[in-house]
Amino acid sequence: MTRSRTVWVTAALMATTLGAAAVPSMAAAAPATQAATACPTGWGSGSKTNGASTGKHVTNARTGRHNCYDRFVVDVPAASAGRLGYSVRYVRQFIQDPSGHPIPVTGGAILEVIVNAPAYDLDSGTPTYPGRVGKRLPGVDLTGYRTFRDAKYGGSFEGQSQFGLGLRARLPFRVLQRDGHLVVDVAHTW
Repeated sequence: MTRSRTVWVTAALMATTLGAAAVPSMAAAAPATQAATACPTGWGSGSKTNGASTGKHVTNARTGRHNCYDRFVVDVPAASAGRLGYSVRYVRQFIQDPSGHPIPVTGGAILEVIVNAPAYDLDSGTPTYPGRVGKRLPGVDLTGYRTFRDAKYGGSFEGQSQFGLGLRARLPFRVLQRDGHLVVDVAHTW
């Protein structure tokens, strides 16, 4: 080989070797980006209830996305966790209480959430939550959610407020009572 050709081949080999060393392989990067999230298990899909009652009012309903579940939160400011009653269960059809009228909810399963708190002032009857019966929840956009498909307001009657969540499928859920909030988490998978 001539000297110029030897220099060129050596330079090319060095560039290839240095380039390969500087760029990590996809195989090496994969474990860091695909780290599994440990999701809670054992929630179940059976009805969950707490008969406590509060004189406080529902003011908002909202949703959130998490790695393992979709979250539904009903805000009841000034209500202590121990006094915030609820009934959360899967139903075949979302029926408005007390009218008995069905409210269509999109999804493969329907989770009914009843909070033992009115969405109106008990003295004046003035609404404290802007939801309209049979309509989607105001301010809730479920675009991109893995589990939630729909969220409707069933109304408020005799000190209880009713919500219907349309889900991708019947999945396990948990209910958490927090000061000022009722939280319902629905898992993405079993």
